[in-house]
Amino acid sequence: MQTLRQLLPPAGSRWVLPGGTIRDFPRYAYRGAMLDLARHFHDPADVRAYVDQISRFKINHLHLHLSDDQGWRIRIDSWPRLTEIGGAPGTGVGGAGGGFLSKDDYRALVRYAADRFVTIVPEIDMPGHVNAAQVAYPELTCDGIAPRPRTDMRVGYSSLCADNDVTYRFADDVIRELAEMTPGPYLHIGGDEAMSTPHGAYLRFQRRMLPLVRKHGKIPFGWHEIAQSPAAAENGAVIQFWGRERSSPAVAVSGADVILSPANRTYLDMEYDPMTPGGLDWAGAIEVRDAYDWDPARLLTGVPAERVLGVEAPLWSETLRDRADLEFLAFPRLVAIAELGWSPRVTHDWESFRERLGGYGPRWSAEGVRFYRSPQIRWY
Repeated sequence: MQTLRQLLPPAGSRWVLPGGTIRDFPRYAYRGAMLDLARHFHDPADVRAYVDQISRFKINHLHLHLSDDQGWRIRIDSWPRLTEIGGAPGTGVGGAGGGFLSKDDYRALVRYAADRFVTIVPEIDMPGHVNAAQVAYPELTCDGIAPRPRTDMRVGYSSLCADNDVTYRFADDVIRELAEMTPGPYLHIGGDEAMSTPHGAYLRFQRRMLPLVRKHGKIPFGWHEIAQSPAAAENGAVIQFWGRERSSPAVAVSGADVILSPANRTYLDMEYDPMTPGGLDWAGAIEVRDAYDWDPARLLTGVPAERVLGVEAPLWSETLRDRADLEFLAFPRLVAIAELGWSPRVTHDWESFRERLGGYGPRWSAEGVRFYRSPQIRWY
């Protein structure tokens, strides 16, 4: 039997595929990637390039994380200081650079992605991860005092005030303007790492927040912490699980559809190993096989397979500075997640996957993509 290496055409020759009929369909309806624009802004050209790359592997949703403690990256006309201050030079982790998407930028990205069968899922993270918004509008704090801008990587210290009416005027305006620009069905409201929000206040916030998304015609989407609120099930929210453990009682009893993003398998911002540059390590090193060798249908105890809507590979940008950094951390691991999202479990085969992945290396090289040449893969 010929190997893939023997079947490849000589360097410089034309790529020719034989004729045939392909019968293929996805295991999961939702196959996603996430890109964090808040901790480090990636301009529209970089986002378009990422859309081009992920769509080739049948990724059909791109989740854009548009706000966080370190920056606000989408123009909101009714609250203009969000980007005037939260998108200014010096924002982002390390103060490495500002920037934001105008409404025209965002609409153009939505159209560009749709032309490649990718649906944009926007995220505004609340009630935590809101320091940049509170710097711009101190009335969003409980005491009316503006916090200092933050460029560090800490989490969990900021919170909207669940019992202030201005919180919900702000949320309603932001959701309304974002929904008007977003033809896709989902709007992500974050909800994670709200450690400085008391539990009762968190539940009160979600009780008022989740219906706002429905009010503006979108399906609520949030990180798995929102499953603590009965309002998640009542409003048909999609829950995105990002933990490392194999059980999540709140998610299990919620009855909601679930997107799986286990941090120790899918977080593309984790390092490959302690020797590779860039990336974080709090969820552990993730090599290509780690990203490939798990079954979404069996990840969460108490969550039946039919409730798994799909998988998503997040790429947080604390350590990213340019497109090359993005590509290095995303590829080739994103391809492993893409295959889990598309192919049935019965075809799961590491040896087959690594051979096919190695054969894609010349394509990335020809395009100038800075991918990680994992020692687990025989690259052609």
